[in-house]
Order: sequence, then structure tokens, then C-alpha cells
Amino acid sequence: MDISQLPVRPDLAGRKPYGAPMLDVPVRLNVNENPYPPPPGLAADIAAAAAGVAAGLNRYPDRDAKALRAALAGYLGHGLTTEQVWAANGSNEIIQQLLLAFGGPGRSALGFEPSYSMHPIISRGTGTSWLAAPRNADFTIDRDVAVAAVTEQRPDLVFLTSPNNPTGTALPAGVLTAVCAAAPGMVVVDEAYAEFARDQDGTALRLLPEFGRLVVVRTMSKAFALAGARVGYLAADPAVVQAMQLVRLPYHLSAMTQAVALAGVRHSAELLTQVAALRDSRDELVRWLRGVGLSAADSDANFVLFGEFDDGHAVWRGLLDRGVLIREVNVPGWLRVSIGTGQEMAAFRAALTEVLQAWPAATAGAAQ
Repeated sequence: MDISQLPVRPDLAGRKPYGAPMLDVPVRLNVNENPYPPPPGLAADIAAAAAGVAAGLNRYPDRDAKALRAALAGYLGHGLTTEQVWAANGSNEIIQQLLLAFGGPGRSALGFEPSYSMHPIISRGTGTSWLAAPRNADFTIDRDVAVAAVTEQRPDLVFLTSPNNPTGTALPAGVLTAVCAAAPGMVVVDEAYAEFARDQDGTALRLLPEFGRLVVVRTMSKAFALAGARVGYLAADPAVVQAMQLVRLPYHLSAMTQAVALAGVRHSAELLTQVAALRDSRDELVRWLRGVGLSAADSDANFVLFGEFDDGHAVWRGLLDRGVLIREVNVPGWLRVSIGTGQEMAAFRAALTEVLQAWPAATAGAAQ
């Protein structure tokens, strides 16, 4: 029996699940992970925290993760309190909870594409209609276009991603303020890559006191090098946190997860030093790509979108044949590469140089 023989909801029939290729290759630069493992001090702290929790695993964890939320509020600053922060299993569960609380059948969510592919996937999974508005040719969002889309469509949720995935572009403050002022419902700013942005003062966190329906979503998967721990969180008005508690599963965040995340927050200063190095490597890669005749989008994240190719898949395949895995994205003619270690980036540059020389037809668009 296959899935077509099951009574799956009609709106999910024929759809494909999210998934990046998980291939065993020497250089994996396709899922925007932090390439550096947790520093030894953090690893030791995690081990000690896990050992401390292990003896009590017969008991349920703190249902509201208050200690973790307090620590995350302190990390974010901006005068945030425990009551304004909520945590879950990755930022995707945060997004799912937001859609369960504010979306659903008969409601809609609006995003500006190309953007994070999980926004429409989770929207549809919760029975929320997905509405797409366009970005400019340089992947930025036009303020007037955004306001018009929000005003005309009147979505229950608006998703803005800054820095945007897969393009890496940051959202200007004027666009966010205008959308918040025009939106009839919730405005969700996905800041999964915020620590990599050049303008750290540009975060949407600063607008929370002004807009009660604004939500800022973050993750510990990127800057904190804890992708395997699956921890995401949001900052918003306390009423939003109360709404999350209406739809969360009981004891949704395990005691182990909370202990690991708390250790990560304790080492945030050390981890942000790694982030600075990754930002430098990102900017160096953008310069190199443009220097060899390719286009590269301005990036404020830990990845770079580059092109433009007549046959992007051939370029992707050529890199894979040379042991380098990057990401094909929903932007025709463009590919995305995560920032890795110095050795990994050297391998990527060498492999791409060979591909550009070997497949001139596939890369003709880049040479124009």
C-alpha cells in the first residue's frame, strides 16, 4: 500500500514533504548549519547538564520551560521578560504553533517569495490558505507592494523573513513598520539568521513595544551551533505566549532539550565569536564569486545565493560529483551555498572553478 491508498486530507494529496538531500559527501554545504561543533567548554557544560537531568527523567519536565525562557529573554535584551518569550522544538514548531493559534481553516497567511519554503508547507499543513506576493528582481521587498498586498488580501498572518532564506537579504526597517501598521492580523518576522546580520540594531525586536501583534522568531540551530538540539523561540507580547499555550502539546520541550539550550545560552558570547568569523568568510565568498564573473546576492546570513545559470542543476550535479553538496532552491538559475570552514570553502571554490570550466553551456547565463 502507498500513501495514495490512504484517506489523506484532499488538500494534502499529491504534495511532497520538505527535505534537503542527506548525502554522505566530504563537503556538505546545503542546510545552513554552523560548520563548527560546540566549543569544548560548551560540550562539557552540556554533558554535565545532561547528567544532572538524567536522574530525574522519570518525571515530566517543566511544562512552561521558565528557566530557559528567562535565559533567552536575557540574551535577547530589549527589556524582554520571561512572559514575552516562548520556546519549542525548533523554530518550525514555533511557526506551527503560531499557525495553529492564529491560522487554520478559513484563514490565510501571506509571504513574499522566494522565501523560506516551510512557511507555506506548515501553513497548508494547518489548513491555512497560503498567499504569495512577489519580491523585486534583487530579492528585496518593495514597501508599497507589500502594503498593497496586505491591504488587499487582509491575511490573518504575514510572514517576513530577515535575513531572508534563500536569498540572504535583510529587511529594511521602513518595510517592516509599514507592514505592521497595515496588517489586520499577526506579523511574524522570522529572524533565524539574525546573529549573522551586519546591522544588529535592525532587529524587529525593537518594534515589539509599538506593535502588539508583532512576533519575532529565532532559533538556536545556526549561531548557537545547536541544530541537533532542535530549539526555537519567539519574542512577543505576553498575550501571544498565552495563545501558544493553548495549542502546545503537553510537556512539549523535554528536560534534556531545556538543559542543552540553557548551556548554549550560558556560552553565547563565545559562540558569537564564531559568528563573526563566519560573517567575514561569507563576505569573502561574495567577493570571490563576483570576481569570477558570477552574480551573488548581498547576504546578511550564513549562506550565499549565487548564479545566474542556464542549467543550475548541471552545476549542482558537477559540484556533487566533486564531493561538494550545496542546495538547489526555488529560484531558477540560482544556487545556495552555506558558509563552511576555511577548508570546506576552499574545496567549494576549487570544485566550482572546475565546473565553470567543464560546463560552459550550463553556466552561459553567468558569463553574460
